[in-house]
Amino acid sequence: MSSRRWLHVGMAVVLGGGLVTGAVPAAASTDQPVEWRQCAEPPPPDPSELPDNGIVIDPWQGQWGQLECATVVVPLDYRDPADGSLAIGVSRTRASDPALRKGVVLFNPGGPGGGGLAMPLALRGSELARHYDVIGFDPRGVGRSSALRCERIPDTRPTGSRPTDAELVKFTDYARAHEEACRRAGGGIRPFITTANTARDMDVIRAALGEAKINYVGYSYGTYLGAVYGSLFPTRLNRSVLDSSIHPDWLWREQSKQQSVAARYNVEQWAGWVGQRDDTYHLGRTRDEVLATTEAVAARLATRPVPFTRARPEAWPSYWPRSFDRTVLDRFLGAATQPRSVWDVTAEVVVEVRRAAEEGTAVSADTSTAVGVLHGQGIAKVDSGVYDTVTCEADWPADPAAYYDDMRLFRERYHYPDGNGSGVVGAAPTNCTFRSFTPAEGLVPVRRDGYPTGVVIQADGDPATQYDGGPAMAARLGDQLVSVRDSGQHGHYGTNPCVTARIDAYLIGGVLPPSRSECADDPRPPVPADGSGEARSAAREDKADRVRAAVGTTFWR
Repeated sequence: MSSRRWLHVGMAVVLGGGLVTGAVPAAASTDQPVEWRQCAEPPPPDPSELPDNGIVIDPWQGQWGQLECATVVVPLDYRDPADGSLAIGVSRTRASDPALRKGVVLFNPGGPGGGGLAMPLALRGSELARHYDVIGFDPRGVGRSSALRCERIPDTRPTGSRPTDAELVKFTDYARAHEEACRRAGGGIRPFITTANTARDMDVIRAALGEAKINYVGYSYGTYLGAVYGSLFPTRLNRSVLDSSIHPDWLWREQSKQQSVAARYNVEQWAGWVGQRDDTYHLGRTRDEVLATTEAVAARLATRPVPFTRARPEAWPSYWPRSFDRTVLDRFLGAATQPRSVWDVTAEVVVEVRRAAEEGTAVSADTSTAVGVLHGQGIAKVDSGVYDTVTCEADWPADPAAYYDDMRLFRERYHYPDGNGSGVVGAAPTNCTFRSFTPAEGLVPVRRDGYPTGVVIQADGDPATQYDGGPAMAARLGDQLVSVRDSGQHGHYGTNPCVTARIDAYLIGGVLPPSRSECADDPRPPVPADGSGEARSAAREDKADRVRAAVGTTFWR
């Protein structure tokens, strides 16, 4: 064990009030000793939390010792601090050039329910890490903080991407059972696992660090968390970056539905690109013709799936598909049209599957592997109860019938699941439809009043937080907006060079980008359009390797 260093902080937990339903009183000032030590490797997961193949891969295995870790204690209920406490795991790397140090930056990866303890590891060697202590934390209910779990129950929802009317009720039955499983496991803490309380925990972390203000970078749901922090503690927030933003008016059912809309957008963009290259792919000369071709292939696959050449690898769990059926095609299109750089691979797979379906043959081993890699993206590994609690902080329609018309529409038009909740699932009832608890308070009205102008980043084809959320959040907060054009990525700071340069200039030098500006993402494949007279580039790497590279470039994951 490394040498210990103690940090004694006079920590005043002063809480925002007046912006939420029911003012939250300020807690008494306390002294909380915080012990920083070398981070330990995570303990082995509980067997009940393992995925179905029993394999959990920690991408930071062997590197945790490069972080310092500590625990801060926060009230379960900020209105009644005597009613129990929670532990919050915090991590940090110190500014690599102390002479340039400007303060601290807190990071959150999103979720709700994403753990951020490892995030400083991803910033090692960056320009930002020269100037700032980079702080990660596991929000309440997550990871090394006091955990909230749901009991694991069998997933009885239909597995097909286009369920029949008779199958819609199965989504309702599962949602009701899932909420009951969360109620049994969550005890009395679920009403207090909220965005507002997580923001208050962030302010406890700020005080424990001895900082008058924090800077903040949040991805995905972390954008909403950052906006709530700024609304509750405007004098404690300096610079803020909201990357891939939640729409402030879509909490939370509409946010879920819009993921499916975003998936459809990406498929349509790809179809338009393919339609301009019919001489190459022979799938149609317009966007609508290409979509009609994929629907014809889907109809054939619904009754006659195409075999894979490569069997499911032993090390992969059961979601590795056994054959190429209609659901696999829908899922493949939903995921493979997000990264523009592999649109040619997507088209080539559809061409091969179409031919195999017509001829009664199998698809190649390369295609089998590429599809399998994409098919598993975003599949949940454990049953954390944080997502299924925080998304219930807003009211959902309580009548299951209110969801069915949307589900029928989504079945016909937005049937492209990508593993992250899109497709028909985006319109289905959730456990929040049957919420078994009353949140401790209402939603925090999001506004910027008292902290400096920040930056919102949004991609036009973001599959998880649909593009409109970025302009809406920027308008609500009066922030600058950086739009990433021709991009299906989610999370850009740290991976997109244009975005990273602009955000570093802002966080390090205080230089804001223009009020509205744009960055480009990775270019589309070098496949010439029909009639352009351009020669097609030489053959590129195999499908599976290119897919692996494309899906492994998002920082926040």
